[in-house]
Amino acid sequence: MTRLRAFAALLLTLAFSACEKNQIQEITAPEPGARIRFFNFSLNAPGVHFFAGTNKLTATLSTNGAESNTGVTYGGVGSNGFYAGIAPGQYDFSSRITAVVDNNLAINTRQATLEDGKAYSYFLSGFYDAVGKASTSFIVEDNFPVAFDYAVAQVRFVHAIPNANPMALIVTNTTTNEVDTLGTEVTYQNAGPFVSLPAGRYNLATRYAGGTTNIITRTAVDFVGGRTYTIGARGDITVVSTTATNRPFLDNTANR
Repeated sequence: MTRLRAFAALLLTLAFSACEKNQIQEITAPEPGARIRFFNFSLNAPGVHFFAGTNKLTATLSTNGAESNTGVTYGGVGSNGFYAGIAPGQYDFSSRITAVVDNNLAINTRQATLEDGKAYSYFLSGFYDAVGKASTSFIVEDNFPVAFDYAVAQVRFVHAIPNANPMALIVTNTTTNEVDTLGTEVTYQNAGPFVSLPAGRYNLATRYAGGTTNIITRTAVDFVGGRTYTIGARGDITVVSTTATNRPFLDNTANR
């Protein structure tokens, strides 16, 4: 009995010792000054992970807790749309295949400089070249207002359809029927400005310069006050199917 009590006391001492060594950690390193997130909008491209140099900035978990080899597939955004914090500076970004075949092969690389205090969106885009195993890409700054206004939402349009003419985004409030055009026409691989819209539900459409015909439509999109959104046009403009994966589509992803 005495030996059992001594053993129990020893275990208790070790437990307290372990707790003291692993108490709340003091983290003194500053928060990364820049932010970036990643979209796979490249038609027919394989699933990829996105890297800055040798550092992987996106990853996908499987049901067993191990990293999935699916990656960020077409139409997806890495890390569920959240930004990755990164130190300001110049980087060689790459998009690398996650499948077993050609695993870690870069299908695109792009050098970019990220500035302190700024946020960015990286779009893998264009038609994937299955022979050359290559896609194109572009990066836009996400320069939404810092201040929150809970009466309005901030919305901007990004053009990521390689075979479409410059387009403008038209939004119609489903309650008031008020129609707004979010800036002028945006060319491929570019972004329009963030525009304030009253919080509410909207029908979306894109139109070519001087046109009255809707090119791409999406109905009943809710914009919540105080939130910021990017509407990204992706797909193949020649596809007329309403269900095909590569059809022209207006993606809605919140910036914050």
